[in-house]
Amino acid sequence: MKRVLVTGGAAGIGLAVAQRFAQDGAQVLICDADTAGLDRAMAATPGLHGIPCDVSAPAEVDSLFAAVSDQLGGLDVLVNNVGIGGPTAPAEELSSADWQRVMDINLTGTFEVTRRAIPLLKASAGTIITMSSAAGRYGYPNRIAYATSKWGLIGFTKTLAMELGAFDVTANAILPGAVGGERFDRVIAGRAAVSGRSVEEEVALGLASQSLKRIVPPEHVADLALFLTTPAGRSISGAALPIDCDLQHG
Repeated sequence: MKRVLVTGGAAGIGLAVAQRFAQDGAQVLICDADTAGLDRAMAATPGLHGIPCDVSAPAEVDSLFAAVSDQLGGLDVLVNNVGIGGPTAPAEELSSADWQRVMDINLTGTFEVTRRAIPLLKASAGTIITMSSAAGRYGYPNRIAYATSKWGLIGFTKTLAMELGAFDVTANAILPGAVGGERFDRVIAGRAAVSGRSVEEEVALGLASQSLKRIVPPEHVADLALFLTTPAGRSISGAALPIDCDLQHG
């Protein structure tokens, strides 16, 4: 039985990934700073365990790994899903505090979780999956902190793969594009507010760059994450895997 930790698991892609692993028979622990969201997630998914955690606070990450030890007894799969988008604004209008908050969660928080997980994953010959973004392949106008952090996670993943391969630990990044859900709706609304276009126009503009004219369901991202823990998937390491309906300019 796989023992799985999913950060940022109370909603969206994180919750879909947690539910997919639970359906596959895994023991799954999620963490999130949204305590109400955690309660909803656990109520909706029998057997799912959850603990509040702000990954930018090292003491809370310590408490998270105490729960990993107590509730899972080890770790086979780490899914680094937690992340925030930050404000939608041109670079010159982004405050230092807003920039730093994105970095503290998306990069430093992911590091703090992963470094504590590595000894456990070495013991189990485990799997690390980190959620980057299509913004980690291209750029993202008016979201410079987010794009920078997601590019950083690619280097983070490739370096982990090189360091940990000798221990049979794999590390890969998943790069979702437009994934349906409340977060996608907020992003589109933010773009529309900056551009002056309607929400419908922003959606059409986003789909225009895709070969497949549809939004990716979060369940498809979850299926890819699960695959990376199978014997075939564990022959892949150091990869940055897009799941974005084949952006034509990629």
